[in-house]
Amino acid sequence: MNLIDTAFARLKSEGKTALIPFLTMGDPDLATSVMIIQTLEKSGADMIELGVPYSDPLADGPVIQRASERALLNNNISLRDCIEIAEQAREAGVQIPFILFTYYNPVFQFGLEAFFELVKSKGISGLIIPDLPIEEDEEVRQLAEAANVHLIPLVAPTSKDRVTRISRKAKGFVYCVSSLGVTGVRADFHTGIDEFLGLVREATDLPIAVGFGISSREQVARFEKQCDGVIVGSAIVRQIEEAIPLLNDASRREEGLKQIGDFVASLKG
Repeated sequence: MNLIDTAFARLKSEGKTALIPFLTMGDPDLATSVMIIQTLEKSGADMIELGVPYSDPLADGPVIQRASERALLNNNISLRDCIEIAEQAREAGVQIPFILFTYYNPVFQFGLEAFFELVKSKGISGLIIPDLPIEEDEEVRQLAEAANVHLIPLVAPTSKDRVTRISRKAKGFVYCVSSLGVTGVRADFHTGIDEFLGLVREATDLPIAVGFGISSREQVARFEKQCDGVIVGSAIVRQIEEAIPLLNDASRREEGLKQIGDFVASLKG
């Protein structure tokens, strides 16, 4: 059974909602990314999105764009590096599911079959490709299913008539975008978000998770009763950005990791 399914089933039996942090891999470096993953698991994360840094991240706001730029310019992080981080984290004792977040071009350039062989061998359970529409995902979907990797779709309030079609093809969970535009911390969400989440709930028996703009315990709590998971990206990546001076100083690294872990624990409540 896929680890994502197992995690959601366990949380449902416990009456809990999944907290799913997003991290940009290789920011500030690969070894520290593994330490941050360990810290997030200890702080209450139920699964983690491993973000692949990309030079043209269409769905990402300025915080994640800066993280991608640091990872690419400072460390030349590749798609292979990001996938292999999952294996390194497993060797370090991390047990929660990993979801790889990447744009399609790096996957295409890597080669689809080779990509899924590597993903499967490194213990990644899910895949999000935000710029791959459902109309063009058949080959990727078939390879993902063969590798027992869930291809997780994004649906937005503007998806309208496509919500049902997208949700019915989903695996793992449906990623519901809470706000229009790119990722980033927000004070308010789309005015029709509650109706939209109800529409997605009607369209699928899978868990639904909400993301884009969630940055505080109050906002997490706002969605917990409506969703099975809450995804937090930019707010955590910003915490990492602020902690980089500590993380880069061996004598203060634990202080930086604690700062990040405390923030994630506060989201969990």
